[in-house]
Amino acid sequence: MSGHDADIFDDMRHRLITGEFGYGNKLRAEKLRHDYNCSASTVREVLFRLSTVGLVDFQEQRGFRSPYQSVERQHDLTHMRILLETEGACLSIRMGGVEWESRLTAAHHKLSHIETRVRSSGDLIPLLGLWSRAEQEFHETLIDACGSALLKRTHAVIYEQFRQQLVSAETNYGYFPENIREHQAILDAALQRNEDLMRVCVNDHLARNLTRPVPRKAQPEVLGKSSAI
Repeated sequence: MSGHDADIFDDMRHRLITGEFGYGNKLRAEKLRHDYNCSASTVREVLFRLSTVGLVDFQEQRGFRSPYQSVERQHDLTHMRILLETEGACLSIRMGGVEWESRLTAAHHKLSHIETRVRSSGDLIPLLGLWSRAEQEFHETLIDACGSALLKRTHAVIYEQFRQQLVSAETNYGYFPENIREHQAILDAALQRNEDLMRVCVNDHLARNLTRPVPRKAQPEVLGKSSAI
């Protein structure tokens, strides 16, 4: 993939994860190519690559769509994320050194600063992009010293699908005021090298998504960049 194609892939992936296309909406290359000043075939290639990591649904003869919201899918992704993240974090506790602790502390500092700003202002939207990236960085750093490239790759795929299922105006894009306390508890468990506590903290942080229903979006429509929510 060329540099320009990679930029398109990264931007479209971010738009999908942050809910810009809505749920179940058709993604037409002929429309999206104008967003990126490229050919429709380039957009189709990018959409197909995104479908291989579960961020786009593709069916022969029907084309590409953003995935529908599903309570069952949300629960399945939550279970997978708890399994992967608890295992990865506990392995990191065993194998990670001071350098890992330093990177995790720095990632938490950035995330905590952003979440404190969100709590003070009561408005996530201006900081949505920053918060999404900081939250992902913290959780990826948490498992980064686990010693398993496969676990980290699988977690990255599940994490992005998980985020995509949560983002909507009705659910405040997956942000909860409890995040600040829960992220601090996860950091504390890591620095204390307490695996049992880590399993509890990660489960507490994610388990709400096993019971909270996902609101349905409006009737699907064809979207481009100018139609973002």
